[in-house]
Amino acid sequence: MPDAIDKLLTDIRACRICTAHLPLGPRPVLQASATARLLIVSQAPGRKVHDTGIPFNDASGERLREWLNIDRDTFYDASRIAIVPMGFCFPGTGRGGDLPPRPECAPTWHPRLLPLLKQVRLTLLIGQYAQAGILGVARGTRLTDTVLSWRHHLAHGRLPLPHPSPRNRLWLVRNPWFEADLLPPLRERVAAVLHAAT
Repeated sequence: MPDAIDKLLTDIRACRICTAHLPLGPRPVLQASATARLLIVSQAPGRKVHDTGIPFNDASGERLREWLNIDRDTFYDASRIAIVPMGFCFPGTGRGGDLPPRPECAPTWHPRLLPLLKQVRLTLLIGQYAQAGILGVARGTRLTDTVLSWRHHLAHGRLPLPHPSPRNRLWLVRNPWFEADLLPPLRERVAAVLHAAT
């Protein structure tokens, strides 16, 4: 199984199917291993992540690690945590921020990669694109509705979260229940999952 994932990751990192649509060219960014017990499904790398090749190596990552109550070393331990975006490459910037993940990416690679992550015990769905891609019709009509239903989704091993981008500061201010009600059980579940992986 590790050999299968290693080969697939090599193929993904060599992917060029969206080259014509990527302003900075292809640079797939993800991490995964057969032993990972926590899966983070995110949207797509931002510009800084594209530049460094390190997932969530930006202000969003700092906030996400704070939400999860884990340090950088733990976060970047691929043997414990898989980070698989809906789009592996930086899609470019539009008027309101980064563009959506390229639509070719997840249908091409997720069906091959996700079944190999057999040890995953908790999947975090970061942002509306991840929630749409993984939950499908089970998500709410708005991101807020989906995140409000976190208890239902958590019972199935999935937890929808807003994107930790600084651009979402106003959402966090308007939804204080997120930090008060959702973050404590999130941290508890993440700690339990990662502790079991050691």
